[in-house]
Amino acid sequence: MRFLILGVALVWSLGLNAQEAKLAQQYFYDGEYEKAVVLYEKLLQQQENNEYVFDRYMDCLLQLQRYADIEKAVARVLRKNPDDGKLYVYLGRALEQQYKEEEANAQYRKAIEKLPKDRYAIMRLANTFGGLNKVDLAIEGYVKGSELLNDKYVFAYSLGELYRRKGDGAKMIEQFLNSLEASPERLENVQTIFQRYLLEEDYKELQRQLYARAQENEQAIQYPELLAWLFVQQKDYSNALRQLRALDRRLKENGARIFQMAQIAANDGDYDPAIEAFDYIVTQKGTESPFYLDAKLSSLRYRRIKLVEGYSYTPNDLRLLEQEYVSFLTQVGYNRNTAPLIMELAELEAYYLNDQEKAISLLKDMIDYPGLNPRKQAEAKLILGDLYLIREEVWEATLLYSQVDKAFKDDQLGNDARFRNARLAYYSGDFPWAQAQFDVLKASTSKLISNDALDLSVFITDNLGLDSIDTPLKLYSEADLLVFQNRFGDAFLKLDSLLAAFPQHALEDDVAYLQAQVYLKQRKYQEAAKAYETIIEKFSDGIRADNSIFALAGLYEKFLNDREKAKALYEKLFIDYSGSTFAVEARKRYRILRGDKVQ
Repeated sequence: MRFLILGVALVWSLGLNAQEAKLAQQYFYDGEYEKAVVLYEKLLQQQENNEYVFDRYMDCLLQLQRYADIEKAVARVLRKNPDDGKLYVYLGRALEQQYKEEEANAQYRKAIEKLPKDRYAIMRLANTFGGLNKVDLAIEGYVKGSELLNDKYVFAYSLGELYRRKGDGAKMIEQFLNSLEASPERLENVQTIFQRYLLEEDYKELQRQLYARAQENEQAIQYPELLAWLFVQQKDYSNALRQLRALDRRLKENGARIFQMAQIAANDGDYDPAIEAFDYIVTQKGTESPFYLDAKLSSLRYRRIKLVEGYSYTPNDLRLLEQEYVSFLTQVGYNRNTAPLIMELAELEAYYLNDQEKAISLLKDMIDYPGLNPRKQAEAKLILGDLYLIREEVWEATLLYSQVDKAFKDDQLGNDARFRNARLAYYSGDFPWAQAQFDVLKASTSKLISNDALDLSVFITDNLGLDSIDTPLKLYSEADLLVFQNRFGDAFLKLDSLLAAFPQHALEDDVAYLQAQVYLKQRKYQEAAKAYETIIEKFSDGIRADNSIFALAGLYEKFLNDREKAKALYEKLFIDYSGSTFAVEARKRYRILRGDKVQ
């Protein structure tokens, strides 16, 4: 339709018969070429130099296979425009339709040979070849045109697109980089093209060409920018940081690029380059940078996550991290602006340094800060409630949960508070009330809360429906609470008493699963693996089976240094347990271990 309107407007502007032009267009798009050709011939008699009408006329003749008329029309126009390469293309198309391939190619070559030193004519011919899917001829036209105009950049972008269509990655990269050399403002556009079309093997070629260009033209900032982008695509954040640091120093920036890259690396779980990047902003940019505070907060946060996520810390590591938190908070102050950091320090004290008193003191003080954001206050109350639960001060815990529930009734914070109250009821053995709350929370918009609520609801249903007494489930929930309180020895004793009193009970796989989780917290990876293997072998149809396969695969991948076993377990999970919530992630990790490129 756009071309129809354009054609009609063109004819009208030239003073031609607009009604006939419109009708000719309609016939053409309806495929009534016999009627259309008559009108186009008449229009050409009125204005023989109208390029658009001539093209439509020739298209009609080709459709009608009137090859003699094509030759006459071309000969007539060639007398006036002997260098119009498109005319030879029409002759070539006519010959090609008659299966005269060699003669057709001779006409196409003549079209290129006749190219004038005119940018528009070169583009017109190349676009004509491109539209006919004659990519090699289109490339040849642009290459010769570049030589005629003595400008290797003038058609670089179009050549890059043609080499992309041809599947020549190296040439595509070369031409798009040529276009970037001429027009650095195209950087984002070129990045989008590379992200969409580059194959795995093309990334190495892009890196090679970028390094070469960066050495040839040290003043061009688009190359280190593109290199940094390339390394981020490959998840090579250390090399990305190296490029971005150089750019930051050279352009005297405020650290924005580095902060953005650090966030990407941190979200991807590559903490070392992320921390290094955050620290660069803190030490090199200083307090003048608008990213200073966020960078310091993030550096501490991801140091903590790196330590505790992999259970790879020593007591000395934890103490050094604690000192960094305290030092920074002393420098900037304990106040509403540093509330997120105070909560992180409190969790570090409570869960890893086993100093609940200090953690509780930090949180109680923070909750009373003037002007504290209500959400931060509520988050602190939830953490504080958990700490009271660890100290067996159940009333204080439920009071804090209920305060958050009331203040954020229709919010995810309220759902979180209700979940914790329901979990407290489960720990206390009030299973009917706990299950009623879990059933409501299954509809939560938070995936984590919804999944946890669903798991506990199903767990209670399965184990209350089997016996007329709830003693085994009470023993298990008490052990679960002891694990939450980090009283692992007491938890194991409780679980042992459950198995002794109720041998071969349906909770046996759940006991093994809880034991495995404790071993994992204690960094006893071999013992954790044995517990997961027991569940997989003895309870393959149970609700803990897929969880155990996924957890065991993670153990082999991250801690037991056996990627082949991890790969086999991930494969087993997404094949034998395709309905599992872990199936999609298992397939992704399997492909990564296999060496596939995974977005």
